[in-house]
Amino acid sequence: MSSRNNNNHWTGGNRIELLENGEQFFPRVFDAIRKARREVIVETFILFEDKVGLQLHAAMREAAQRGVKIDLMIDGFGSPDLSREFIEGLTSAGVKVRVFDPGQRFMGQRLNVFRRMHRKIVVVDGERAFVGGINYSADHLLDFGPKAKQDYAVELAGPIVGEIHQFVLRAIALGGKGAGWFRRRLKLAPPENQVRAGEADAMFVTRDNRRHTNDIERQYRAAIRAARKRIVIANAYFFPGYLLIKELRRAARRGVDVRLVLQGEPDMPIVKTAASMLYHHLLHAGVRIYEYCDRPLHGKVALMDDRWSTVGSSNLDPLSLSLNLEANVIVRDAAFNQVLWERMDRLMQHSCKQVEAADLASEWSGWRLVRSFFVFHILRWYPALLGRLPRHAPRLTPAEATDLASRRDSGRSDSAGGATRTEAA
Repeated sequence: MSSRNNNNHWTGGNRIELLENGEQFFPRVFDAIRKARREVIVETFILFEDKVGLQLHAAMREAAQRGVKIDLMIDGFGSPDLSREFIEGLTSAGVKVRVFDPGQRFMGQRLNVFRRMHRKIVVVDGERAFVGGINYSADHLLDFGPKAKQDYAVELAGPIVGEIHQFVLRAIALGGKGAGWFRRRLKLAPPENQVRAGEADAMFVTRDNRRHTNDIERQYRAAIRAARKRIVIANAYFFPGYLLIKELRRAARRGVDVRLVLQGEPDMPIVKTAASMLYHHLLHAGVRIYEYCDRPLHGKVALMDDRWSTVGSSNLDPLSLSLNLEANVIVRDAAFNQVLWERMDRLMQHSCKQVEAADLASEWSGWRLVRSFFVFHILRWYPALLGRLPRHAPRLTPAEATDLASRRDSGRSDSAGGATRTEAA
């Protein structure tokens, strides 16, 4: 798959802070919304009507009532169960709630499972932004219990925020009112903040199904090829394409310390099964594999050497690399890289089990050979095969025109909706 009109470039002068889990992320976002002066744009895959979703609801509603322009985009598959009261509480205050491809139910099931809007982005006043993997649901808080997710996001200030702001405005325009509306909106938008806020270089990289089909994966592969000292990738859903696996193996063989932090307590068993099919192939090349065992890992972060890092929404699996709409921030900064390395090192030291070749020795060698043959060909061909699935034009539909508010009418409970929806869907 090629990437046409690639506009990825480094932007200097940014301040970037790593936020770990909902305990750090949610207060920052809600506070930024409460302090907004002009505009808030929120994109998220999952929004549940639980204690976190209700706090976001209250913050957006209060900001809208004092005149702040609020745009909320949710995914029709990831956030299907919001009540009529929840939606109307926002729209009655002036919040624009849009649904990405809401779809219809068949026999109680939603069929629009592919090409989802999987991004998690917040932009406030064109001056402050948040990008990462954290959804608006209580399972991103430690008090949720053993199934609470381990995850990351970044808060950004500086010129890169202007680029993210333009992107989310364009996403609203192209999914709904068109390019003419986008140009008019830009004329009304306040000047972007171009004042330096820090020393970090940043790049905002997205994946779509038209012009940027493999931008995020290409950035990963380029950084792996350039690595000379260390590579650490922590990714919840790990089943990348053949080219990325080949680059990891090459890096390990040339002496780079290559480490993968993967799920040891997955939210879905198939996630660990898929990743473990690659273990022999990677361990044999010298890649070190750690399984995070405290609770489900949901993060999508990586670092290479002493300066390159990335945090975002993109998993390294077929859905994220070949189908979903994703967004990552790539950072070139030694201080940020060091912070991320310390967090990853702490995870590996205290919350992970390192997978050794001896742990896999009990597998029958003949079965391992057959399985490796099929895995090799799946990895080699799945990006092209998935790319052939229909590329429907994304639709943003006003929430009141969808069936999102049908949950309470059909008697489905909040807890049931929150407990069954998973990120890989």
